[in-house]
Amino acid sequence: MLGQVWSRAGSPVLGKLSRPTIVAALGLITILSASSVGAADKVDSEHLFGFIEGSDIGSTGEREFKNETTLRTGKAAGAFTAGTSEAELKYTLSDNFRLSAGASLAYFDISGVSGIADTSRAAIASASFSARFRAWDRNRAPVGLTFSIEPHWGFVDETNGSRIGHFGTEAAMLMDRELIADRLLAGLNVAFENDRIRSVASNVIQHESILASGLALAARTNQSLWLGAEVRYLRSYDGAALNALSGQAVYFGPTAFVALPNNYWLSAALSVQVWGRAVGSSSSLDLVNFERFQAKFRVGFSF
Repeated sequence: MLGQVWSRAGSPVLGKLSRPTIVAALGLITILSASSVGAADKVDSEHLFGFIEGSDIGSTGEREFKNETTLRTGKAAGAFTAGTSEAELKYTLSDNFRLSAGASLAYFDISGVSGIADTSRAAIASASFSARFRAWDRNRAPVGLTFSIEPHWGFVDETNGSRIGHFGTEAAMLMDRELIADRLLAGLNVAFENDRIRSVASNVIQHESILASGLALAARTNQSLWLGAEVRYLRSYDGAALNALSGQAVYFGPTAFVALPNNYWLSAALSVQVWGRAVGSSSSLDLVNFERFQAKFRVGFSF
């Protein structure tokens, strides 16, 4: 199970880092070994980075299937692991407009974390719908620019795994630019997420919102392999419209992407919280609103 992958957050620093790093390294080894296989030169920038996304949306009539697994682990005490696996189908109606729909499963393995009940369970997590409009094509403009809107419906709490009624919307601006033609790309994202959460057990309603930004670089090392790094800054708020700051965090980590034959691709990213601050805490990390480690693995193909 996912919970067996990660070390307990209360272990020594080496214990915290070793297993997540091993998992990321194994994923990277898989990508590197696959990269020896020749692939088409044309690269879609959408998944070229990691948590940051590029502005490409595909060409008219293109369909894409993607499976994305996200792992989060590490709180101030105890053992915390949460993972989601989302399947998404995308269809590009025109060179500048794309629709997609997805659904996800979740797994939680939590023990000894302050304020969160112990649990070990899997559940249907969410359903979502997404629309993307590309305003500028980076091949014809100074930068690529795409706007994304994604309403989503959730059935379990993303932190503690309890049953909820959840509705939210994420709006994002995705930008990218070739710094060196076919060799080096930069990506910039700014996103706002608003969530309304109703507890099934207590019927209490909460509103939360997140403001996020991030910058990424990816460099081409051979015909099919791209390696890079990204930094993200996240701010969590109580209230639907960034009402009261509850915490903030900075993440940094490596990324890898490989294009495979027959329009297949793989990507992986590992992010480590390097600085954070929860409101009312003097700690140099925010392990109340966020996790110490986040990892993302994607596989997809277009047809």
